[in-house]
Amino acid sequence: MRLMMDVEIGRRRLLRGAVMTGVGLLGASAAMGATPEQRLAFRNIHTNETFDARFFGANGWDSQGLAELNHGLRDWRNNQSTSMDRELLVLLSRLRDRLGVAPQAKIDLISGYRSPVTNAALRERGGAHTGVATKSQHMLGKATDIRMPGVGLDRLHLAALSLKAGGVGYYPHDGFVHVDTGRVRAW
Repeated sequence: MRLMMDVEIGRRRLLRGAVMTGVGLLGASAAMGATPEQRLAFRNIHTNETFDARFFGANGWDSQGLAELNHGLRDWRNNQSTSMDRELLVLLSRLRDRLGVAPQAKIDLISGYRSPVTNAALRERGGAHTGVATKSQHMLGKATDIRMPGVGLDRLHLAALSLKAGGVGYYPHDGFVHVDTGRVRAW
């Protein structure tokens, strides 16, 4: 008798768990379907070039928008580009939203992708104290150095840290915050 009761209770728990999982999945898929458009807008401070591109929409990743961002985030010194990490784009969008900045407001881009040649030249020119890492996340398309007009650098820094989504470097004397999608760390 006891064994039959245990089996019945076990079966009820299993059914309840399956129903709850199904409800959870329905909610998740409804939320995914309602994912708002994701876009980023930048102004390259070195070239004054501006670009604004949607990288994610109702149908998923937007290849044209991704191509525009890859081009805009290129190494402006030699015009080389790479496929930027999609997680970085999402991180930048989340950071902007966390700060209450409108999607069409342009983020000041100091550095996006950095070719190995550019990275080595910057490191050589300024030495190790510049913060230019030999294996920089910039060379992997996983980092940007930015500032946001109208947002204090200290506030941008704290917001980036609060996301706990990668590396955050604070360069108040140089006027920017570094964000990347590497391991969580700060300097």
